[in-house]
Amino acid sequence: MNRRVLAAVQDIFFASKIRGTAEQLNITVEFAASADALFDTAKADVPSLIILDLHAEKLDPFALAARLKADEQLRQVPLVGFYSHVQTEIRERALSAGVDRVMPRSAFTNRLPQILLGEF
Repeated sequence: MNRRVLAAVQDIFFASKIRGTAEQLNITVEFAASADALFDTAKADVPSLIILDLHAEKLDPFALAARLKADEQLRQVPLVGFYSHVQTEIRERALSAGVDRVMPRSAFTNRLPQILLGEF
């Protein structure tokens, strides 16, 4: 079974990195343009993993995480969020919202293959 990952990532560099790594691992990755689009896509076909850019300005990743974790069908889907290591308050907000694994961007990039494979 092919893993399917949904991502709410607006940073073009990180989206490209995720897409390229996923292709090498034969993992399907879909990027959502909004919180509602991600939620609706996840409800239609439950993904293996959801990645959140905790600095995404066009959506509220904290509200989205809480919404995903409040949903009976989606609460078991692992949520991984990444943030700038200098903004540690974001880590606490993400954990409070229900993000399962929160890591600095550098750690996210270094562990991306493992993250996409569900080994985190």
